[in-house]
Amino acid sequence: MDIDNKKELTKAEEQVMQAIWKLGQGFAGEIVDTVEGTAAYNTVLTVVRILEQKGFVAHETFNRSNRYYPLVTREEYMQQQLSRMTRSYFGSARALVSFLVDRNEVTLEDLEAITKELES
Repeated sequence: MDIDNKKELTKAEEQVMQAIWKLGQGFAGEIVDTVEGTAAYNTVLTVVRILEQKGFVAHETFNRSNRYYPLVTREEYMQQQLSRMTRSYFGSARALVSFLVDRNEVTLEDLEAITKELES
């Protein structure tokens, strides 16, 4: 799914999406129980509705309860965010990796292992 047209998630929206991704699908109470920290039921449900409007989440109705599920995978969102950050701050993947190496976030051993994986 192309998520470039979708807006970036707020911190609260991302927390709720993390819970939905972890569950795979879930009812409101399950999502509330899975959200990190303490979040009120009504607050989480409001955020879920916003996520539906943004096209990140959809639901199926069972009697009077909705079961929510993601329309965007965690991997798709991570890719979109990484691409956006790379374009906005670094200009290229090479510049991003160089930045990470300079700050000891990625070691030369990590780069060698990645190179070996890419070669095989």
